[in-house]
Amino acid sequence: MELNFSRTNGEIDKLIDTLMEKVDAIHHPAMIREMIISALKSGQECDYLADLKLLNNTMKEMRYTTNVFAPYREKRKITIFGSARTEPQESIYQTCVRFSRKLAEKGFMIITGGGPGIMQAGNEGAGSEHSFAVNIRLPFEQQPNPVMLKNPRLINYKYFFNRKVAFVKESNALAVFPGGFGTLDEAMEVFTLIQTGKTSPKPLVLIDDNTGYWDRWFDFVKNCILGKGFISAEDFSIFTITRDEDEAIRVIEDFYRNYHSLRFFETRLIIRLNKELTSEQIEELENEFPELRLPETRILPCAPLPEEADEPNLLKLPRISLQFNHQHYGLLIAFIRKLNMF
Repeated sequence: MELNFSRTNGEIDKLIDTLMEKVDAIHHPAMIREMIISALKSGQECDYLADLKLLNNTMKEMRYTTNVFAPYREKRKITIFGSARTEPQESIYQTCVRFSRKLAEKGFMIITGGGPGIMQAGNEGAGSEHSFAVNIRLPFEQQPNPVMLKNPRLINYKYFFNRKVAFVKESNALAVFPGGFGTLDEAMEVFTLIQTGKTSPKPLVLIDDNTGYWDRWFDFVKNCILGKGFISAEDFSIFTITRDEDEAIRVIEDFYRNYHSLRFFETRLIIRLNKELTSEQIEELENEFPELRLPETRILPCAPLPEEADEPNLLKLPRISLQFNHQHYGLLIAFIRKLNMF
């Protein structure tokens, strides 16, 4: 029998409905039904055990990730990337400790990879009670650091891709310290996700050491990547480079000074704000960022859409709406920075 996601499966649909009725407190049953159908279809279509193990372990890891982070959904969180090989006596390690400690004092929580080096510095500065660790099981280098070893917010992943989802999905900002292949991989993935709109806009701060690690990287990006036309000049809005942890914190805090969050509904972009904009301020945004809007459209204040009812605690926030040009996510970051100045 070929299964379908539409309710055309006869007795199978009835059995799935009965199963969900017998399990207490199923949220969003239509979505859970599709997940069950997906699992059954995988069993029909795939006879290669390794592929089924991949699907199974992926879902189990993501379910557990959601379970760990869910109680802290309303807390702002900062993800910290950096080398596992940075030693505690190095100045950049101490910069990371101070950076995460100051963020924790301001009410933020810290997410790290849970290993040694910069990851341990981030957890050490914030303290175990303000930290998450999304660790990866490796044959070397990546045992959980002593700060997070017995913490209930320690997650051990088999797959890098699940771990990367947690790093980005659960964070409100990201700070990247100097590091090796793993750090650069994580940083470049975040660049790509922000540039293509596959994650919500968020501040990305590259915190440099006294050797100019990120300054030299910037020269490469400017001369070789921008110089060959592989990126646009607006993509430089995506990140900030600094050696000062206090400046890094200001960049993060300023990003949410008036901007709160956003939702896309096809081409319509709803931006939720902490305070209402005046008509003059909206006009200034229109004049400065015409490329963000589809032709012949305006930026308008608006009420919450019916589709936003799933976030009831945000319904009272003021909003603006625009028909978004999806080619300009880098420019969207600059737009957010501008509206935070009002």
